[in-house]
Amino acid sequence: MNRYFDNKVIWITGASSGIGEALVKELALNSNAKIILSSRKEEPLYTVAEKAGLSAERYAVLPLDLMNYKDMPAIAAKAIEQFGKIDLLINNAGLSQRSLAIETDIEVDKRLMDIDFIGTAALTKAVIPYMISNGGGQIAVVSSLMGIFGAPMRSGYAAAKHALHGFFDALRAELYDYKILVTIICPGFIQTDISIHAVTGDGSQQGTMDDATRKGMPADVFVKKMLYAIQKRKNQKAIGGKEVMAVYLKRFFPSLLAKVIRKAKVV
Repeated sequence: MNRYFDNKVIWITGASSGIGEALVKELALNSNAKIILSSRKEEPLYTVAEKAGLSAERYAVLPLDLMNYKDMPAIAAKAIEQFGKIDLLINNAGLSQRSLAIETDIEVDKRLMDIDFIGTAALTKAVIPYMISNGGGQIAVVSSLMGIFGAPMRSGYAAAKHALHGFFDALRAELYDYKILVTIICPGFIQTDISIHAVTGDGSQQGTMDDATRKGMPADVFVKKMLYAIQKRKNQKAIGGKEVMAVYLKRFFPSLLAKVIRKAKVV
């Protein structure tokens, strides 16, 4: 990582664990950026900042819950009060799913959509006016390979991530003249607790880690690749192991991908 992130104010959601925590550590170590850390729970954010070695003047903690999407304008205003601007918003917070569509309560689908799409869109919309007044900025969103193709046990999650792609692709075009960049990051299997916290059909947590997640790319390796894609101003980047090949199957051999997914053990 070069000095691309130096002197920037970076706001990271979902910063209390997993990819978000790894982003904080990497940016703390290899830049002088100021970082705003957000997640639903406040105390773990201070722990992450302290473990990353951030001095008090380099970070701020700002709890938020994406379910409460109407609160986002007020929360964005509080973020601006911390360091006066937002140069890079990293929409990382989200919720995954492990249940068949027919066995999933529609309220669970709504919750996934509220968190993974509506809340993320609301926060982004709240930040955009400040970026415009500041002369530009960058927005990154952590989507998923499920934003490119769907797979069993992920119907609501894939729907929300597909919605993210439509929204941010349109937003990229709308914001071009304002010098605001949009980068969509699509992780494959990454070693985080995402599957442990994933919701099942009745809304309860799965509570266990998927084998594929356990064997996935380490989070610290992933964030280096992610930050490189942001630095290179990529429109979209898929990052992971061999599962990333499914993106190319989707594009060139969709019938083969459908066959592979039906036969694959994805959980």
